[in-house]
Amino acid sequence: MTETTYRIQGASGEWEVVIGLEVHAQVSSNAKLFSGAATAFGAEPNSQVSLIDAAMPGMLPVPNKECIRQAVRTGMAINAEINKYSRFDRKNYFYADLPQGYQISQLYHPIVGEGSLTIEADEKAGIPEDKVIGIERIHVEQDAGKLMHDQHPTMSYVDLNRVGVALMEIVSRPDMRSPAEAGAYVSKLRQILRYVGSCDGNMDQGSMRADVNVSVRRPGGELGTRTETKNVNSVRFVMQAIEHEASRQVDVLESGGKIVQETRLFDPNTGSTRSMRSKEDAHDYRYFPDPDLLPLILEDAFLEDCRASLPELPDAKKARYENELGLSAYNAQVLTADVDTARWFEVLLGETAKAAGKAPAEVSKQAANWLISELFGALNKLGTSLEESPVTPEKGGALLALIAKGTISGSAAKQVLEIMLETGDEAEAIVEREGLKQESDTGAIEAEVDTILAANADKVEQYKAGKVALFGFFVGQTMKAMKGKGNPQVVNEILKAKLG
Repeated sequence: MTETTYRIQGASGEWEVVIGLEVHAQVSSNAKLFSGAATAFGAEPNSQVSLIDAAMPGMLPVPNKECIRQAVRTGMAINAEINKYSRFDRKNYFYADLPQGYQISQLYHPIVGEGSLTIEADEKAGIPEDKVIGIERIHVEQDAGKLMHDQHPTMSYVDLNRVGVALMEIVSRPDMRSPAEAGAYVSKLRQILRYVGSCDGNMDQGSMRADVNVSVRRPGGELGTRTETKNVNSVRFVMQAIEHEASRQVDVLESGGKIVQETRLFDPNTGSTRSMRSKEDAHDYRYFPDPDLLPLILEDAFLEDCRASLPELPDAKKARYENELGLSAYNAQVLTADVDTARWFEVLLGETAKAAGKAPAEVSKQAANWLISELFGALNKLGTSLEESPVTPEKGGALLALIAKGTISGSAAKQVLEIMLETGDEAEAIVEREGLKQESDTGAIEAEVDTILAANADKVEQYKAGKVALFGFFVGQTMKAMKGKGNPQVVNEILKAKLG
């Protein structure tokens, strides 16, 4: 395997970056991990807090089966080992937004063991070929609350809505060697989570965030001391944090200093990291089994149900688009990059095929090219997204069927799309109203062709003498005579026969 050549050039030589990520992904569920409190984003502060979340005396946690199910499904999606036996532990530390004074997590017996995911080659980003990134474990734990420091000049407020929300902590191996690889890993992991439906992946809302572990060493040397940059909430920021932190560590080492194992924070305004606190080791948290929770024992029937519920995953879908639908690798990549786009395309393809009376493979290239080139381009100009588009996949399919059946031309379809985006009207109604139907009557087209050829007898002779470029002239004249409504395919066929 070709290793990525990302290096930091210091005064005393090159340095290699070693990166591991701990991604916290909020589980998609209507209730919290150990209580029935709601998990809606953006609710009024402290409006979604149960007695268990507030750590009232005598309140006992009860595991939410859906949260466990989603963690298992996520593990299966990354081909990880699923542990039939797992157990919850108490991680003891004090923080103002954690009423219990401890966090319920899994240290010794996580629910998901070793797995992996593959990031794709990207020469421009410095990833020369596909690379497998190892995943050490996924454990389930409860989230803490949120401190708000900007509400009052001298006080901080505590919002406990997030306390007890289920998190999956997905811990990678230190297999990444560049910011680009780390960015690709986070993007791929987010893609899989969204396909599975176990996390919405909304990093801007904090439902997916990464703790970035970085160390530097001489190429191929022993691992250096790592730092952890907490709660980085975008792919771009993950890459920036790595670039800054790696350069900072090289500067420290080359000036004769030592790297301190510590927790740091990333400042998106400056693209830099700053020290937060010394990094605790596991023994500092005094982990011990939670006495209020029995071990989780997963039955075979439950695991079979989890596996059966998995959708077609992005890599498999991309391969199917290429092999069965005949799409280019680029188009397949674009269409499968996000689960919502893939779903939109699937409906579009089905509707197009049904309306045109053809097999999906026969219209797949047309549908893919139209979605990527025409609709995406138009939506970008409007500054809107596919989810907000007034053109639904059903309406798009009806439009493409009109092209496939020869009812309208490609240029007319562009006009129809513009009107659809403005009005939301159906394609067929617009075609009728605007008089955009394409003429496919061979008799009418043949009459126009005869007129054009008779009026340009000299050019006909030149064409027959070998000046074949004049064919385009005859096509243009015929289309002009028919005010652009002649079916180009029929026009071409008749002209070829007449000029034979």
